[in-house]
Amino acid sequence: MRHPLETFEYCPVCGQRTFMPTNEKASRCASCGFVYYFNPSAAVACFIKNTKGELMIVRRGQAPAENTLDLPGGFVDMFETGEDAVRREVKEETNLDISACRYLFSIPNIYPYSGFKVHTLDLFFECEVQDFMGAVANDDAEEICIVRREELNPEDFGLESVRKAVSLYLAAY
Repeated sequence: MRHPLETFEYCPVCGQRTFMPTNEKASRCASCGFVYYFNPSAAVACFIKNTKGELMIVRRGQAPAENTLDLPGGFVDMFETGEDAVRREVKEETNLDISACRYLFSIPNIYPYSGFKVHTLDLFFECEVQDFMGAVANDDAEEICIVRREELNPEDFGLESVRKAVSLYLAAY
């Protein structure tokens, strides 16, 4: 898989075909001097607990890592906070409204998307809901799974950053 900056041949400012990577995080246009810094996209993932302490996870319905376990989440939209993204993504994937949300930690990641390496900074949150009544697998989620904390196994999760997050969560929270 090529580095994302290698796929951009034309300068987004002047349109000349002189847009070349200068290092792993920047490209510069030899014609107009514009420099673009390739920074990670923000993404969120959620450990969702009910009042009984059970956790809701999902089974992925599409690539990458289709049919493996995952945490509900996704990319942060422009002009959206991480917490807003959590509420939106949980609603889109599970139909649930969270009652509380707290930031836990972040993990850098490379998310493969259509042959493109999307560098992300995955922000992990712990969310609370009263119960899981009304939960429905939607959007990227194929199936809702309710588990106890002690049933979580990082190796059951298909995405590397989520496996790391589950390990950190089990060790520290």
